[in-house]
Amino acid sequence: MNKPLEKQLTAWLKKQKNACGFFLNLTVLFGLLTGFSLILQAYLISTILHGIIINDLPKSAFSTEFLCLLVLIPIRALLAFARERCSFEAGKRLRLQIRAAVLDKISELGPAFVKGKPAGSWASIVLEQVEDLHDFYARYLPQMLLAGFIPLTILVVVFPLNWAAGLILFCTAPLIPIFMILVGTGAADANRKNFKALSQLSGHFMDRLKGLNTLKLFNRGNAEGKEIEAASETFRKKTMAVLRLAFLSSAVLEFFAAVSIAVLAIYFGFSFLGELDFGDYNAGVSLFIGMFVLMLAPEFYQPLRDMGTHYHAKAQAIGAAEELKALLEYQVEVDNSNTFTTDNEHGDVKQNIVTQPHNNVGAKTVNSQQGITLIASDLIVKSHSGATLVGPISFELEAGQHIAVVGPSGAGKSSLLNALLGFLPYQGSLTVNGIELTLLSVKNWRSNLAWLGQEPLLFHGSVRDNVALADPNMSDDKIKTLLSKAKILDFVEQQPLGLNYPIGEQMAGVSVGQAQRIALARALGQKASLFLLDEPTASLDRPSENAVLASLAKAMQGVSCLMVTHRIDQLTKMDTILVLDKGKIVQQGNIDLLTHENGLFKQMQSDQSEFITENEKEQDV
Repeated sequence: MNKPLEKQLTAWLKKQKNACGFFLNLTVLFGLLTGFSLILQAYLISTILHGIIINDLPKSAFSTEFLCLLVLIPIRALLAFARERCSFEAGKRLRLQIRAAVLDKISELGPAFVKGKPAGSWASIVLEQVEDLHDFYARYLPQMLLAGFIPLTILVVVFPLNWAAGLILFCTAPLIPIFMILVGTGAADANRKNFKALSQLSGHFMDRLKGLNTLKLFNRGNAEGKEIEAASETFRKKTMAVLRLAFLSSAVLEFFAAVSIAVLAIYFGFSFLGELDFGDYNAGVSLFIGMFVLMLAPEFYQPLRDMGTHYHAKAQAIGAAEELKALLEYQVEVDNSNTFTTDNEHGDVKQNIVTQPHNNVGAKTVNSQQGITLIASDLIVKSHSGATLVGPISFELEAGQHIAVVGPSGAGKSSLLNALLGFLPYQGSLTVNGIELTLLSVKNWRSNLAWLGQEPLLFHGSVRDNVALADPNMSDDKIKTLLSKAKILDFVEQQPLGLNYPIGEQMAGVSVGQAQRIALARALGQKASLFLLDEPTASLDRPSENAVLASLAKAMQGVSCLMVTHRIDQLTKMDTILVLDKGKIVQQGNIDLLTHENGLFKQMQSDQSEFITENEKEQDV
């Protein structure tokens, strides 16, 4: 990892420390008090030993020192406990805030952005990478301050007693951080590569797990197993590289701390033997000074060694922060300058505003009592990276009108729906009852929508939980009414648990058709003024399809609807049909007009009729 990037990530990590609250400061305070108690303990022990051994005083003369020493031991234990608790709380608060920020950002960017990565990658970001920030705030940041204060305090205490011992401590102290930095130079890069390998492994495994049936049917089980094994081996090697650096750094720090203490011990040993006569300010080296300084020496290097040990936590956090920072600071490319362009043919002045998904600052609300009217003018739907997905297109959906959007795969139909849902940015104008979509409150706008997609998604829980998703206080009678409208109440009542019938992970316990009808019941509970339907019968058999369409037709009476579909035979009751091709509207009108007009719609109608005829022949055979 290059140095500028590492500095940016370190600065970003330090900016987040406010989330830890005062617990970070308490951790440092308890660490300092622990250091002061160690100095006091060394002083008491040295005083007792010097008095008993050198001055030949009775033990009773040091009763006060003994009592203080006995009191100090539990105090040190309590300070250490308080420090650990505060450090854990600081890290916990930070993790909670970062994880909430990540989830909020993912929610803001929407499903169109989330689909750009495998589910396993998002799991790695939300779980592992956020967890790996803990030790940076709980241990490394407090230890940085303690590594400066405690050794400095010990030097202040030692220098007046023996300048040679103080000089040895002062000169050898930099060896530990210097070698810590040298050894830890590659640690952040190793952690970053490790996180990428973990993300790839998670995504790879999740994709293969979802497609296990397909892999088995095409005899790819063994081959994919080998690929997962190779990805696992890559991850193992990168993990071992990180551990190798961690153990190496610990060994180096222990070695130099031991050498430094040994130098100090040699100095005092030769001073006691009379071979060295400097450093004592001509006052002689007493047993008290020798014992006191030698007991403080390990505590002098301990904060530096701990910082070296926790330097690995910094490297780990930097590796995790790269992707977290990129996600949290991700912004859709926008042009907020309200530029004007002139149409050369007519001389009309048009305003182009590239917008992001809804900003709720000063957001407006839509009055849907008279229905929902949508007007799109020169609408261009953009991807999060700025690529054009749809447009420019113009159309109008009046209150109570039903519009169908058809076209080949990749024409931009689902992208148009994502823009209406607020999940994709757009350029041009898209108004709801005369108000620009981006000026509306997200919550208010979506409360007016009923959305039903081609891939129903039910969550782990009961049937009641899924139908009452938008209103947890919904009564059982209302839930049953919605299930009845969706033609799924009979199935639910046949179950012994009724509304408490459990739906497992990946919609285990219900078929695709049943899941779609439960999802329909959930959508009907919105009291929507606009139905947005994305291939609502794509994965259903004919009976289930007819049941869903009948329920929708009844529910959509008097409200607006925009439906994306491939099924031409579902368009007879639609007021207007928009035919999209390569992001542009190539045809527009009702089904009678388009049926007699040469173009893409007629070709699609013909192709679908041939497909249905061939299927019927195969079934007859």
